[in-house]
Amino acid sequence: MKRVVVTGMGAITPIGLGVDGYWDGIKQGKLGFGEITKFDTTDYKVKIAAEVKDFNPKEYMDPKSARRMEAFCQYAVAAAKEALEDAKIDMEQEDPYRVGCSIGSGIGSLDIFEKDHKKLLEKGPGRLNPLLIPLMISNMAAGNVSIQFGLKGKSINVVTACATGTHSIGEAFRTIQYGDADVMVAGGTESSITPVGIGGFTALTALSTEEDPTKCSLPFDKNRSGFVMGEGSGVVVLEELEHAKKRGAKIYAEVVGYGTTSDAFHITSPAEDGMGAANAMLFAVRDAGIEKEDITYINAHGTATHHNDLFETRAIKAAFGDHAKNIKINSTKSMIGHLLGAAGAVEFIACVKQLEEGYIHQTVGYNIPDEEIDLDYVKEPVNQEIKYALSNSLGFGGHNASILISKYSE
Repeated sequence: MKRVVVTGMGAITPIGLGVDGYWDGIKQGKLGFGEITKFDTTDYKVKIAAEVKDFNPKEYMDPKSARRMEAFCQYAVAAAKEALEDAKIDMEQEDPYRVGCSIGSGIGSLDIFEKDHKKLLEKGPGRLNPLLIPLMISNMAAGNVSIQFGLKGKSINVVTACATGTHSIGEAFRTIQYGDADVMVAGGTESSITPVGIGGFTALTALSTEEDPTKCSLPFDKNRSGFVMGEGSGVVVLEELEHAKKRGAKIYAEVVGYGTTSDAFHITSPAEDGMGAANAMLFAVRDAGIEKEDITYINAHGTATHHNDLFETRAIKAAFGDHAKNIKINSTKSMIGHLLGAAGAVEFIACVKQLEEGYIHQTVGYNIPDEEIDLDYVKEPVNQEIKYALSNSLGFGGHNASILISKYSE
């Protein structure tokens, strides 16, 4: 098995464009929530989302390319550009067939689908956008990133709802481990703050209807009322260790474990006993060859829905037993909302930064413990050296993914 390290990162988020802006926002406890501006919410119960602000695609790609991409693809290209530049990857010095792409989107573009469906009903099929399908389908994030940067290796789009970002990075990790690539550009992207996106998740009773930005996303808190829809992208460069060392790359962290399971239980609810998520975590720990007691920090899926937070807590207790009470657990979604297919990727970046700086961010808004939800959810930021960060993602359909990152050492 080859060792896999992180050598580049890029992020487009509701609290900052670029990794530095995103990380500064996290350390400030900045909230990315506000009134939805993308459409008129007069008839909608949900009025708040976590929108990306001040994003100009022309700063990341040429205007013609931007016009041929929907927002979820633009975000992915922007994040990938930052990650590749951060990693100082020079494609002229690489075998392009050894550099791949694993960037997933849970949904693709609802926006173009909704607009052209309206056009279809009002004006007929002859007026549909000729590029409707390539603009809409979820694999085009990976496709466009590959095209923009000349990545000719494995190119895949993992779609596992809210576990997409973590699965995408995990599958890229496995690709390098098994020698199928030297470098993988990996992550997730999403832009689904649209009438159908908000309306559909509202009908499912998954979204918070709270209109106060300070109270709309409260992971693990007794007063939690659902998640806030977010958008954006997180992309990382994963690289085989010897390849990275040979070119003198800066190494941020090492990916050491990956575990994935299915609840085989319900289309939206996690398994009530948490055993699916528990086993994903245990598989990641086992993959890394470490002990459960070595885990002192978990970045939780932590959506602020009633079921997720309760069942994820049960999962952590089932996996770690009495040691669970010694683990710091936080939810980045308390600041950026739920980025769906991008969530695991931007949370992976948060994990790398926390490892790098010995800083565990707070779960903003967490104040009132709930019955059974009684672990350490990091009410205030903690300055603490951590060797490992375990990141969880749970997706509709019962998809569970956990990825384990460590500080790099020779």
